[in-house]
Amino acid sequence: MTEETLLVFPCRFPIKMMVRAEVDLQALIDELFAPLADALSADDVSMRPSKNGNYIAVTITINATSKAQLDRIYQAMTDHEHVLMSL
Repeated sequence: MTEETLLVFPCRFPIKMMVRAEVDLQALIDELFAPLADALSADDVSMRPSKNGNYIAVTITINATSKAQLDRIYQAMTDHEHVLMSL
């Protein structure tokens, strides 16, 4: 069975999420991505606080190896209580 996707793996893939500003962001990233992706460098993670500083938009760029890997990452983010939104 072939996975249906327009992506060609492996590829660099940006994953975006929104969290509350008070969350320990490094611990959250480690918890979500360490089991599912290669080690991340500082260049792989960018953050931008919201206008009022209540939220942080985070972009993590990984070396994606398959659609199944991306599905597992998005499911882990969806299931996590501190991730408000993911794209």
